[in-house]
Amino acid sequence: MDRTLVIIKPDAVERGLAGEIVARLERKGLRLEAAQVRTIDASTAALHYAEHVGRPYYEPLVEFITRGPSLILVVSGVPEVWGVVRSLMGVTNPLEAAPGTIRGDFGLITRENLVHGSDSAASAQREIGIFFPELA
Repeated sequence: MDRTLVIIKPDAVERGLAGEIVARLERKGLRLEAAQVRTIDASTAALHYAEHVGRPYYEPLVEFITRGPSLILVVSGVPEVWGVVRSLMGVTNPLEAAPGTIRGDFGLITRENLVHGSDSAASAQREIGIFFPELA
């Protein structure tokens, strides 16, 4: 069964949306395999966002993800689960995200977009290895 990484980011945790986001994943029929609340440190953020190094938004991205606690999950339940999760998330820009998606219903600004989900099997494997090496 495929697995993916989901990060409920600091803005969602600060706004008390973590439970609602987890509930949406579970109502869709997905299963939580691992969960951990933690503040992501700068070195872990650098590994996670390595492909963005050198881009103008890299430093603000790291500052945001490290500013407070996140809820980090490994989710499974269906083949290509990363696609299901990304569909539930909605597009990055909350002004363009469809109603009924996490970002469409709760998103306020693009930079603080509530949730991360791996975008492919390869990304999921790499990201799970960063946050849950015991599951890699």
